[in-house]
Parts: sequence; C-alpha cells; structure tokens
Amino acid sequence: MIVKMKFLSISGPRTDIDRMCQVYLSRHEMQLENAIAELKTTENLIPFAEVNPYREPLNKAEEFIGLLEDGKVEPDLTMDQDAMIGMIRDLNHQYLELTERRERLKKHAEELREKLNVLEPFRPLEVNLHDVMGYRYMRVRFGRINVDYYRRLEKYLYEDLKAVFLEGVRNENYVYGCYFVANTDAGKTDAIFHSLHFEKIPLSKEYIGTPAQACESLQQDIEHDGEQIESVDRAIAELIQSHAAQLLGAQRRLEELANNFDVRKMAARMEDDENKEDYYIICGWMGEDDVEAFLKETEKDDKVLVVVEEDREKYFGEPPTKLENPRFFKPFEMFIQMYGMPAHNEMDPTIFVALTYTFIFGAMFGDLGQGFCLFAIGGILYLPKKINLAGIISVAGLFSMLFGVLYGSVFGFEDVIPALWLHPVSAMTNLPFIGQLNTVFVVAIAFGMGLNLLVMIFQIVNAFRAHDTENAWFSNNGVAGLLFYGFLVLTIVLYMTGHKVPGNIMLAVFLGIPILIFLFKEPLANLVKRNHKKIEGGKVMFLVQGFFELFETLLSYFSNTLSYVRIGAFAVSHAAIMEVVLMLAGAQEGTPNWIVLVIGNIVVCGLEGLVVGIQVLRLEYYEMFSRFYKGSGREFKPFNSHKKR
Repeated sequence: MIVKMKFLSISGPRTDIDRMCQVYLSRHEMQLENAIAELKTTENLIPFAEVNPYREPLNKAEEFIGLLEDGKVEPDLTMDQDAMIGMIRDLNHQYLELTERRERLKKHAEELREKLNVLEPFRPLEVNLHDVMGYRYMRVRFGRINVDYYRRLEKYLYEDLKAVFLEGVRNENYVYGCYFVANTDAGKTDAIFHSLHFEKIPLSKEYIGTPAQACESLQQDIEHDGEQIESVDRAIAELIQSHAAQLLGAQRRLEELANNFDVRKMAARMEDDENKEDYYIICGWMGEDDVEAFLKETEKDDKVLVVVEEDREKYFGEPPTKLENPRFFKPFEMFIQMYGMPAHNEMDPTIFVALTYTFIFGAMFGDLGQGFCLFAIGGILYLPKKINLAGIISVAGLFSMLFGVLYGSVFGFEDVIPALWLHPVSAMTNLPFIGQLNTVFVVAIAFGMGLNLLVMIFQIVNAFRAHDTENAWFSNNGVAGLLFYGFLVLTIVLYMTGHKVPGNIMLAVFLGIPILIFLFKEPLANLVKRNHKKIEGGKVMFLVQGFFELFETLLSYFSNTLSYVRIGAFAVSHAAIMEVVLMLAGAQEGTPNWIVLVIGNIVVCGLEGLVVGIQVLRLEYYEMFSRFYKGSGREFKPFNSHKKR
C-alpha cells in the first residue's frame, strides 16, 4: 500500500527551531524539501549558515564506540547536553595523550628495527664494534659486495691486496663483511674495492661489543618497546571501556541533536523588519496519519505555525512514495525498489509480487525436503538480521514445500509420500490438434494467460488514476487489449476443452475491432480529448508505422504467453535432475550412497534455487511489470530515518 502524502509548511521564531524539532518533528517521519527552492512566492528568504556543533563530538563518540569490546552495556541517558560534550572532550584529551605516546614508541621501535636490519648481516663477525671504530692507524670499512665480484677478488686480487676481509652473512646476491687496511694503503685499497662495486654501509659508533651482542641488545630494546605499546593499548581499552555506558548514551543523544540541527540545511530564514524578529520555515512531505498527529500535538503551541497545502501535488510536482505493507510482505518491497518506486497515483504491486513470485518459485522448485531447507535457512537469517532476501527465500521455501506435497517429492524421492496432484515428468494431457503434451506445460500456459489478463486490469486501473485516456481505452494493455486477449484466450480454452468456439462474426467483432483500435489509438485518443492534432509524417507513414507496431503488439502477446512455459520446464527439469542425483547415489539399487545424495541435494538446492529465483524475477519484471507498471516514483526519505536502525 502507498501512504498518501501531504505537503506542509512549519514556521516559528528562529530561536525555537531546535525545540520544535526535538519536541514535535522528531516524533514523525517527514521528507524535507529545500524551502528556498519550494517557496518561490515567498520573499526575503535566506538560508541558514550555521555549523552543526554536534557533528564533531558525535564523530568522536562513534570513534570511541568502535574501540569498545564486544558486550552488552546499557547506555547512560542521564547526562545533559553540556555534560556529554564535556565528557567526550576530556576523554578525547586523555586518548590523544595515550595515542601520542604509542606513536612515539612505535616510531622508536621502527628506528631500532631499521638499525637491526642494517647490523644483522654482520652478526657472524667476531670484532668489537666500539674498538674497531676507534682504531688510530688502521681503517675498517663495513659493506657488501656482489657475489661474482667477491669471487674475482678471491681469485685474482686477494694475494696482492694489503687488506684483510672478514666475511659476515652471504646470500645468493651479496657477501656482507668488512675489510681492515692500514692508513698508508687505504687509498689504493678503497679504489680497488670501489672498482669491484663494494657498497659501504655506515654503522653507528654507539654499539658496544660484537655485532651479535649489539643485535641482541637491539632486539631486547624492540621487545621492551613492544611491551610498552601493549601497555598503552591496554590503558586505552580500559579508558574507553570505563566510559562505555556514557559513550553509548551520548552517541544516541548527539545523533538526535545533530540530525535535528541538520534540518537547517533544508530550512529557510525570513526576517521581519517591522517586528525585528527572525523566523524559520520548514517544508516537506508527511504521511496523512503523521500530519493529523502532528497538527494535534502543535495546535496549542503558539510558537509553531503549521500550514497544510492540500492541492500542492497538483501544481508543484509529485510527492514521494512511502510503502506500508503487512510484515509478511515487507521483504518483497526490495524487488519494487530495485525496479523503481511506484508513483503516488500508481498501485503498489508489493503484495502481487509477493504472491506470484513465491507461487511460481514453488511450482518451478517443488520439493518438500529442499523447500524446508530454504524455509529454515532463510528464517534463521531473517529473524535476527532482518535481511530482506533471506525473508523472501524463507517464504519461497514454504511454497516449495507446498508444491513438493502436490508433486510427491522429498529430496528427489517420489515414492516416500503420494503425490496429491501429479508427478511433473510423467503427467501427460491429450490436446486437440497438438496431441500429447506435458500437463505442467499446459497448466503453466493457462496460468500465464490468467496473469496477463490480471495485469491488464491493473494497467487499466493505473491509467484511469493517471487520467491517461489513450492507455486506458485504446492501448494493447488497456480495455481494447483486454477484450482482444480475453476473447482469444476464451476461444483457445473452448477449443482445447472440446467445446464449440465462437462464430466468425464474433471473432471478427472481438478480434478485428480491437486490432483497428490498436492501429488508430492516437487519433481516437485525440478525438476523445477533443484535441484536433494533425498526424505527423502524413497518413501513409502513419499507416506503415502503425502496421509494424501492430505486428509487434501481436507478437508480444504470443511471446509473452509462451514465456510462462518456463514454469513447467523448470518443474520437469528439477524432477529430472533429482532422478540423475538418485541414480548416481545408487538409490534405485536399494541402499543409496548418502554422501553422494547429500552433496547432490546441496548442489541442486543451491544452484537450481538461484537460477529459478532469477528466472521468476525475470517473469515479474519483463512479462508482468512491463504491462502495467512504470515505477517512476521517488522513494520517501525522512530526515530522521536513523531512528529506524
């Protein structure tokens, strides 16, 4: 059902806007419109230019709540506005001090890791770093050399080199180490090593002992910093947890205050020079019941003036659409939102979609056992989380169970329970002119014909609501189309059941006249509206174009009806696939392989259930919605929609 909307304007002293929002407006759902853009006839309107003072503390509160440990804590709602903001400010000050300390520790630990990474390749060297760095008559160079160049050094130059090279760590690319050379030979030796692409790695003079001892000292310092970081993290967690109740209460209250303050974004100010007062104006859409309750609440408040614009939708655009359906059908609103919200003068197809979708799904996927699995899994996901798709799957599972009883199918077994109706694979029907045809196909086509007639009636209702004469009377989905298709269906049903079909005169009247109406629907609509409009492009072009459109219309009737064959096709294919699963599991031999049977049912239930769900949605959108539904409305979005969460 679509809630009827009314447009209203709310005004009062500028200083009273927060009280009005908190006391009255926050209790009702209202979609705000830009007052300056909407109230074009009102002069001297200016926007609010105030920064929301509650957003920053609210963001901080949400940040702190994100750090809370899992666990139910009752929010503290006793604090006033100043106490909440003061608490968050003090908490943030302590939090920043701790996080700053943690960052300093992390930075120091990272510096130590970098030093350790530099020193690690020299760990095997048995030299005192502090001593060798202070040699007076000898120089030491730490670094690395490519493995290939080191081999050359060993093979050709080592004997003539007046230096000693101590090797540290060697990997596939480099040899790390250091060489000692006397001051007098340092220049020549450095040049040789430079020619061999020796890369110097400077080490700090602060190290004490051997590289291995220095690495151990660095590792201990890193571990100590890690312990300090963990200590700070615990302090932060304890600090936040000690204020959990206050933070949750502050978040709830600040969220209300922030959203109420944001009303100013859509509101306007109006200055009264004579009385030297400043007023606010808020306008937007509200449901009829909310309007009635809102007027009753504010009728004795002198500071709040409410004006309801009864005829606003006729002159200033379309109202938003708010759907309100019983809880059982609520999840199916998701399909409507995916296609497009109905306009305010369209019918809400939610209940129709819920009934047809689940019924067709059950017919295509009829199995008592697998249907129960869908029902149970969907229900388990929907009840706590309110996931719409899970709710749809659960309801669809109920209809799968229903058709499973009608088909006599339980996890593919057709001999456990008797079929109350038929077995899809084996049931056949004799039809005149056609011969034997699967019964489910016949029923599916008949069901599709009935649905086509029903959606045509919906289209006529929608067209009359929109005062669309052409589509109501003369279109292929209007009254003319209903007569044509209805008579055609009646004729086919009479012929297939062995009854006498209508005579040639009736066929000519009920089939010929609607065809002519389809062809000349535009001139006929102009005639009814008394709109003497000339035919664009001339009469010949009009007839040629009309002929092709007529051919397309007749073809769409045929293809649209045949599309429903897929209902029977999937019902038969599901039964056939389960026969294959049972055959692979060896069920026909007496003792089935239960592992194969379970896996087969899971695969069929998952994959085929997904395919059937998509195919039914295709039938809804392309075969039904295309005949009666536009979905051109806009969704109702109240400013205080956060309260629904």
